Amino acid sequence: MPQKITKSVKSMVEAAKREIEEIEAADAVKLAGRPDVVLVDLRDPRELERDGKVPGAFRMTRGMLEFWIDPESPYFKPIFSEDKKFVFFCAGGLRSALAAKTAQDMGLKPVAHVLGGFKAWKEAGGPTEPGEAKKSHGKT
Repeated sequence: MPQKITKSVKSMVEAAKREIEEIEAADAVKLAGRPDVVLVDLRDPRELERDGKVPGAFRMTRGMLEFWIDPESPYFKPIFSEDKKFVFFCAGGLRSALAAKTAQDMGLKPVAHVLGGFKAWKEAGGPTEPGEAKKSHGKT
């Protein structure tokens, strides 16, 4: 019998967006470099290599979010105990909406996410740096 998915990712993102702060990319660009803000890049390493990075952003994969935020986890990252605003972004704004909602539900605050993600960040003139291409391990 085939699986019957009862909750779509679209409905999950829409529900998350009703409960979190959303920041326009142009406003997020203005937050870059502020000592009271941490920009959190949720994109995976392949995306970073291919598309580039936001200078100074804290990078993590979406899959480690809960483990890095929870101080009881062996994977906890101390940056998440700092008294700062955490602004999540991904490539297009879907994963970051879910991440911000999860982080907020865990008690991290204040949190927000960037509407349109890294794509919107670039379109708003946000600073970027090139990704690091993988080094070839083959013989030349």
